[in-house]
Amino acid sequence: MSDVFLTVLLTLDATFRVSTPLIIAAMAGLFAERAGVVDIGLEGKMLAAAFAAASVSAVVGSPWAGLGVAMLVSCGLAMLHGFATITHRGDQVVSGIAINILVAGLSVILGLAWFHQGGLTPALDNDSRFLSITLPFVDQLAFIPVLGPLYKELISGHNILVYLAFAIVPIVWWVVYRTRFGLRLRAVGENPTAVDTAGLSVVKLRYKALLIGGVLCGIAGTYIAIAHNAQFTRDMTAGQGYIALAALIFGKWRPLTVMLACLLFGFLDALAVRLQGVALPGIGEIPVQVIEATPYLLTVILLAGFIGRATPPKASGIAYVKER
Repeated sequence: MSDVFLTVLLTLDATFRVSTPLIIAAMAGLFAERAGVVDIGLEGKMLAAAFAAASVSAVVGSPWAGLGVAMLVSCGLAMLHGFATITHRGDQVVSGIAINILVAGLSVILGLAWFHQGGLTPALDNDSRFLSITLPFVDQLAFIPVLGPLYKELISGHNILVYLAFAIVPIVWWVVYRTRFGLRLRAVGENPTAVDTAGLSVVKLRYKALLIGGVLCGIAGTYIAIAHNAQFTRDMTAGQGYIALAALIFGKWRPLTVMLACLLFGFLDALAVRLQGVALPGIGEIPVQVIEATPYLLTVILLAGFIGRATPPKASGIAYVKER
């Protein structure tokens, strides 16, 4: 196996790992926005879930307990967002940003109060984390040219939440486009008045969409804290919620294209890590700061270039007022 082929495989392997929280969070945002609710609070819900998962796993010693509590915390914040924007018809962007600010401060304060480690949670042992899974027949297939390395390096060796992320995408597509609930969800995002006239509750449908998004953000935050990493650190989501939102817009609110957009962001992030300390012909060594900023620069460029071409659901961001 050539060094170039191995480097490509390892870069793609890292792409899958880095893209996982983006994909899950973007699917969460897709449900909310298809129902007509702008969910800027993806970042805050992921961060809260990461803190909850790491805290519970550190105390209880079970990653599944951490995942369960993380989903509950994220769903609680989703309901808070719904209470402010659906029940009381508040500004959806302001509510989302408020959740992000609240969690960024509260996670540090609680971390200091509970663990006395500067806002961090204790480092987790292997029993308290989601570890990589080696799929069957890895050793037997390892000697087959191309197929063996692909199976060993790219398909096998991920933790269960990575596989779950890629399984979620076709499930979301099926729910949104092939079920009665999905049809109603899309109708609420496009014409809530028609949905109300048909005797369906716009409020309930939007709350359900946010609740599903809360569950997914809980999984995404758990992955960041106790699968991809081994403890919670301050602001560890590092803008991934906003990048997921950018991927959602770039992918035009369609599950498959949104996943591809997330993979693009993940690939650039993985490539940036690979390029650190590497001298490119005719360019030289690229500064680390430029490499680290690349995914965020791409976010701005894509939003600036494609925001006008991507048409959101017509009722997105508009509070529904029931006609008397």
